[in-house]
Amino acid sequence: QVQLVESGGGLVQAGGSLRLSCAASGLTFSSYAMAWFRQAPGKERDVVTAISWSGGSTYYGDSVKGRFTISRDNAKNTVYLQMNSLKPEDTAVYYCAARKTNFRRTWYSTTWGDYDYWGQGTQVTVSS
Repeated sequence: QVQLVESGGGLVQAGGSLRLSCAASGLTFSSYAMAWFRQAPGKERDVVTAISWSGGSTYYGDSVKGRFTISRDNAKNTVYLQMNSLKPEDTAVYYCAARKTNFRRTWYSTTWGDYDYWGQGTQVTVSS
């Protein structure tokens, strides 16, 4: 049974930092690209960032470039999201997602439905 478990969310003031973690089990972690999505109330679930199976390639959404950093530790089956200079508009539920690496397709997608597994999410609230 595949499980993705997010942690590290919370309440932080604008300008502050948080580090999210997503621990994976039940899958060959190094065979999967990983991504973070977020969903604010009344809005669609949007991709934040993604990282390839090896960590050698990354993708960032325009709104988080220069502020957020994705990383992974394949020995620990964990992906991280370091969030700095947080803004109130970063407030959302953050989800991690796994996408099996298949060389017949792009290593990441910006569409949440293209991912194979999802976590339950962790709330991030940034106060102004």
